[in-house]
Amino acid sequence: MTTPTGPSGPAPTGQQQCIASFSDYADAQRLVDRMSDGGFPVQYVRIIGDDLRTIEHVTGRMTKGRAALAGAGTGAWFGLLIGLLLSIFAVGPLWLWVWLIAAAIGAFWGAVFGFVAHWSTRGERDFSSVQSLVAQRYDVFVTAEHAAEASRFVQPA
Repeated sequence: MTTPTGPSGPAPTGQQQCIASFSDYADAQRLVDRMSDGGFPVQYVRIIGDDLRTIEHVTGRMTKGRAALAGAGTGAWFGLLIGLLLSIFAVGPLWLWVWLIAAAIGAFWGAVFGFVAHWSTRGERDFSSVQSLVAQRYDVFVTAEHAAEASRFVQPA
């Protein structure tokens, strides 16, 4: 929660002072938003995350079929982009066929490359996941000359 008593780590260069620490980034963001709404010059504020760690959330098993399906989706979008570029040369309603054919070709080759890419790993990474970078603590720093004014926005814990 909030600890307006100063930094628990080294202050950044340029005479900065920690006015609050939070365990959640959203709480630090809310403080800066409150400061902005109150007319504080927020260009003098920094949110600094300490003790970074990577969190990987496993979303499911990756099979050759799922890899091919994901590749087909990506390939279809790429094919649609190419079709959009080529359709400027199409006459009349032919542009729609250019889009559809390009998307189908892109989906086919995307599926092939997705399947081959997953097959080539030989089961080394048979799962899908989403990674995020999270800090243990988020400190809100302001310049020393604005610290007194900024501290009025910090609500006691």
